[in-house]
Amino acid sequence: MDTGSSSSLELPQQFRQFTLSEIHSATQNFDESLVIGRGGFGMVYKGTIANGSTHLVVAIKRLDSTSNQGAVEFRAEVEMLSKLRHCHLVSLIGYCNDGQEMILVYEYMSHGTLADHLHKFQSPLPWVRRLKICLGAARGLDHLHTGAGIKHGVIHRDVKSSNILLDDSWAAKISDFGLSKLGPINQPSTYVNTFVKGTFGYLDPVYFATGRLTRKSDVYAFGVVLFEVLSGKQAVDSSLDEEHWGLVNWAQEALKGGRLKQIVDHTITDRILPKCLREFARLADRCLCSNPKQRPTMAEVVVCLESVLTLQEKANYTLHPPGMKIFGNKVPMFLSSFSGDNSVGSKRSLELYFDTIGGEDRILRRFEFQTIVVATENFSETNLISPLLSGVYIYKGRLQNGQGVSIARHSSGSRSEYYKNEVALLVKLEHENLLKLVGYSIEETEVFLVYEFAVYARLDRLIDDHECTLLDWNKRNKIILGVARALLYLHQHGSFRIIHNHVYPKNILLDESLDPKLSSFGFARCLSINGADCIEEENIHGSMVFIAPEVHQTLLLSTKADVYCFGALISETISGCTRHNYMVNHTDNDTLTHSVWTNWVKGTSSNIIDPRIHAHSSSITRVIHIGLLCVQVDPADRPTMEEVVGMLTSNSSLPLPLQKKSLSPWIREKSSDVPKILLSDDYDSGAVEDFLSELCPR
Repeated sequence: MDTGSSSSLELPQQFRQFTLSEIHSATQNFDESLVIGRGGFGMVYKGTIANGSTHLVVAIKRLDSTSNQGAVEFRAEVEMLSKLRHCHLVSLIGYCNDGQEMILVYEYMSHGTLADHLHKFQSPLPWVRRLKICLGAARGLDHLHTGAGIKHGVIHRDVKSSNILLDDSWAAKISDFGLSKLGPINQPSTYVNTFVKGTFGYLDPVYFATGRLTRKSDVYAFGVVLFEVLSGKQAVDSSLDEEHWGLVNWAQEALKGGRLKQIVDHTITDRILPKCLREFARLADRCLCSNPKQRPTMAEVVVCLESVLTLQEKANYTLHPPGMKIFGNKVPMFLSSFSGDNSVGSKRSLELYFDTIGGEDRILRRFEFQTIVVATENFSETNLISPLLSGVYIYKGRLQNGQGVSIARHSSGSRSEYYKNEVALLVKLEHENLLKLVGYSIEETEVFLVYEFAVYARLDRLIDDHECTLLDWNKRNKIILGVARALLYLHQHGSFRIIHNHVYPKNILLDESLDPKLSSFGFARCLSINGADCIEEENIHGSMVFIAPEVHQTLLLSTKADVYCFGALISETISGCTRHNYMVNHTDNDTLTHSVWTNWVKGTSSNIIDPRIHAHSSSITRVIHIGLLCVQVDPADRPTMEEVVGMLTSNSSLPLPLQKKSLSPWIREKSSDVPKILLSDDYDSGAVEDFLSELCPR
């Protein structure tokens, strides 16, 4: 291993380059008492670095001169992390490359590694927390495998519980990219020929035998992690009988012998719903299939874990309805309507509120006000993304560890029930297409909510900016599907069905890869699983052009109101014009929805496709059709979000029926010749009925 050549490495300039003296100062000359981890690369120290007028706690990884890793792995780690930004991937702050010393400086993860909590610490992890950690890690790996915003997917090559780190909110982050390899995306069977590297107990047998590395090698290793999480046992434990050294063989033999319960860690046995246990174990076993082609993709792993978590949370709610105590009074964890109670107003009362509301599910971090000021560059106008509503502004910012965030500023004049409703919901929600709340700050009567997401743009601004060429069809389709999946997650949440109630383009925030995050939960409403299907609103919140017809007429709000807004959002995203701007530019009481309906009926759909898309493919026509299904006047005729996601992800080209009785009133008045069902040339009613019954079972 030639470490001496490292000083000549050309490394990305976006990270801070530390001097060796700064590293010595941060680690007190590599004091043994500051060691927080050991790995193939070397020691990891907890350190404190100067950052302007403040100090930042970091994790410092130092290459051991005796390590079998060196300059190649060091450079790979830095270059990989320069391309990767995701809430479930650890963030690199900087590096030191000084002669024989190769050192990496990361954000500090206060809860250590998953391995520590499974095998080292005495306090066992609760089952739901284990599920959320697995889900977060799976999302991080899925991001790596599917392109990660770069031209190639990334194969991690060393997935294991000690490389899954946990932050102060228990969010999982994948770490250690020194062995990672790039591979072509959208070709799951494509392999990379490479020397076999990794960790015994997690190594894919096919990779070990052939040297052919694929993304399915990571899937195998993640399957080992899943069994590790379920059993609490190490991947390789030489302290046991030789036949039980390997976790994989032991777990698979137990499954084949019908002894599933023997696998489960005794500290969580009574907490797992039997169906969740079976699905989780089946998923882990699928990941370990000897034939890599039969293993799921990480995207499929994410979907399965989301389903298991939802099922478990629903069961937990049935047994123990969620609630919290503020000032000794038990109130619902999810707010079904505004209470109008502004008694929680003083700084101390607000701090008690935020400290109480997190609970085990999400520990909200309290930020110093000065941290907020620095992150937003003293609330610079250039960092202002938008006003959300009167007295509420959202800024983009960057924390001292380099992490991009969004910060909502609620002034003393803004309604406290808005942000209390948002906080009460978001501490219980986690989905890759939802804005994740990580902390708060309070300064006098102002409240600042900090979200783990670096905002690049708002969807409405990109739609209405006709000079913007970022939104090709693939990106628009990705945004539409991401929002659909977020709404499906809300509508099928384990404890409650959640109605977002403000699915507008201005509330769709985008990162630099144009991945969407649904934001603004202040007006969201909740329905119990076994209760009524709708809730009566006292007032309508928002512009009239955004609200479903039945809400106008009855003030009754259901999940189908979100479906209506989603259908309108499809029209806006494809047409290149928001509803608000359309109304401003048309004075004949026309609406964007009516325009889409009319052109569809006339067979002139191309008139409503934004010319910036530069494509008039059948997939665009299909998505327009799905959008029209969603804006039918009768809520009963609209699909559920489960059906919508099914239709958006289906490869079938079959058309879908639109009912005349459910057409917009504008269409009924102006287009008397509308057929009962809109047909395409290859329409087959029997085939459509079969298709719908299979795709969208009721």
